[in-house]
Amino acid sequence: METIPKENGSTTAATPIRAATNPMVTPLLTDLYQFTMAYAYWKAGKHLERAVFDLYFRKNPFGGEYTVFAGLEECIRLIANFHFKKDDISFMRSVMPNCEDEFFEYLTKIDCSDVEVYAIPEGSVVFPKVPLIRIEGPVAVSNSNVVLVVQLLETPFVNLVNYASLVATNAARHRFVAGKDKMLMEFGLRRAQGPDGGISASKYCYIGGFDATSNVAAGNLFGIPLRGTHSHAFVSSYMSPDEIVVKSLRSHDGSSTCMDFLTLVRTWLSKLQSSESFRGVFGETNQSELAAFTSYALAFPNNFLALVDTYDVMRSGIPNFCAVALALNDLGYTASGIRLDSGDLAYLSSEARNFFLSVEKEFNKSGFGKMAVTASNDLNEETLDALNKQGHEIDAFGIGTYLVTCYTQAALGCVFKLVEIKDQPRIKLSEDVTKVSIPCKKRCFRLYGKEGYALVDIMTGEDETPPKVGQRLLCRHPFNESKRAYVVPQCVEELLKCYWPGSSNKPREELPSLKKVRERCMQQLEQMRSDHMRRLNPTPYKVSVSAKLYDFIHFLWLSEAPVGELQ
Repeated sequence: METIPKENGSTTAATPIRAATNPMVTPLLTDLYQFTMAYAYWKAGKHLERAVFDLYFRKNPFGGEYTVFAGLEECIRLIANFHFKKDDISFMRSVMPNCEDEFFEYLTKIDCSDVEVYAIPEGSVVFPKVPLIRIEGPVAVSNSNVVLVVQLLETPFVNLVNYASLVATNAARHRFVAGKDKMLMEFGLRRAQGPDGGISASKYCYIGGFDATSNVAAGNLFGIPLRGTHSHAFVSSYMSPDEIVVKSLRSHDGSSTCMDFLTLVRTWLSKLQSSESFRGVFGETNQSELAAFTSYALAFPNNFLALVDTYDVMRSGIPNFCAVALALNDLGYTASGIRLDSGDLAYLSSEARNFFLSVEKEFNKSGFGKMAVTASNDLNEETLDALNKQGHEIDAFGIGTYLVTCYTQAALGCVFKLVEIKDQPRIKLSEDVTKVSIPCKKRCFRLYGKEGYALVDIMTGEDETPPKVGQRLLCRHPFNESKRAYVVPQCVEELLKCYWPGSSNKPREELPSLKKVRERCMQQLEQMRSDHMRRLNPTPYKVSVSAKLYDFIHFLWLSEAPVGELQ
C-alpha cells in the first residue's frame, strides 16, 4: 500500500491510500493495445519522455447540458497501488511471446511514483472538453517512465470515470425532477450489469443525490443508508392468520405486553369496517395479506412499512395496513408507511392519503394522515415528471432499472488524449470538429456572475495570467470564431487540483468522504442556472478558451494539417 504526502507537503505524515474497491482493478485491467504501445515506446526509447494527457468527454449525456464527475477516488486508489505482480508478468509474457525479456523485467520495476495527477474535485458539475483529470510527469525527474505508465492508465481511468459519471448524472437528473423534499432510494441491484455494476451504481447514485440504497454490500462498503421492506412473495407466502404462532408483542416503552397482537389487529379492522367514514370503501379484506402484515409488524414494530398491492390496494391492502398500524399505535409504535409497486401511482397515492386522513379524523390519531407513501415499479425520469404534472401524494421513490442501467444512454464517451510531450503541445485533428483535441498543458477556471451562478468555464495556457475578479476577460469558443463574449467575473474558481503529487512534493488534496462528495454535488447543482438544468431544451453552458489559447490552437491546427493539392 502506497502513501502520499499530506496537504502541508510533509513527507513524514502520510495518508494511506487503500486498494481499489473492486479487486479486478489491477494494471491488467486495460486493453491489449496499451501494452503493445508500451512495448513500442520502450523499444524506441520514448518511455522516458515526459508527457501530459487529458481525460475529458465530448458531449453531455441524456440530452442535458451538465454532467456530474465521479470515479476520481478509484483512479487515485489504482495509481497508489500500481505495480505488476509476478503472475501478471508471466501472463503478459504468454500474450506477447515475441517481446524481449528486458521489457518484462522493466515492467516489474515501474509504478506511479513519478506521475502527477490533477483533477476537478469529485462530485463537481462538469462540461465537455474541460479536462476532468490531467496526468503528467514531473520535469525534474530525468528517468521518469511517464509516457509508458500513463499509457497503461488510459483504459482503467476511462473505465472508472465513464460509468461513475454517467450514473451520478442520471441520479442527479432524477433528483432534480423529483424535487428536494422527496426521498430517493436506489433499488437497482437485481437489474444492474453484474455485481460491480450494482455496487458502483449504489455508490454513484448516492453522490448524485439519492438518499439510500437497498444494496447491503454497498451499505457495508460505503456507509450508504439502507432501506428495504418486504416483497410480494412474503405476502403471498401466508395462507391464513392461523399460521401466526407467536402473537405477543411488548409495548414500545416496555411497560406491558400484548399477548395477542393479532386479536388487537382484528379489532381495529372491525372498527374500520363498521365506521361510517369507510362504508362502501371496502368489505372483507384478504386475510392472508392481513396475516402477512401482522407477522411483519411483529418482527419489525419500529419500522413497519407494508407493500399493499399484492391483491387490491384500496379494498384490501390499505385497510389491512391501517388495522395493523393502529394496533401498533396502541402499543406506542408508529408505522412507517406503505409501498405501491403497481397501478396508477398518482391516483392510488392520493386515495391512500385520503384514507389515512380519514383515519386520523375518525379515531383522533394525530399524524396518521402524514403516513409515508413510497412508490416503485420501473420508475424513470419521465415517470417522475408525469407524476408531478398529474399531482400525487408520494413521499419517496424506489428507482432501479432505468437508473442503474442508464437506459437512455449507454456510455458517457470519455476520451484520453495526449496534449503535450517533451514540452511540445500535440493536437488530434478530425474532420468532425467535436473530436479535435485542445492541445498543451492547461489551467481551467470557472467564472461566476453577480448572482452567484456559474457563467462559463475557461481554459488557458499554463503560463498565462489567471482570470481575476472584476477584470474583463475575453472568452472564446475553441473552434467557432464568431462565438465570443467578454466576462467580468465576480468569483474565480480554479478547477484542477493536485490529487497525486508523485515525486514533486506539491501540496495535495485529501480524498473526501463519500458524504462530502455528495454534499459538494448538491452544492454545485445549486450554483447552476435553472435553464441549464431543465429537462427539455436546456440552455448550453459555455465552455471557452482564452484569446491566446484560441490563437495557438488554430496555429497548431494549420501547422499539423496536411495541405491538399488539386489536379
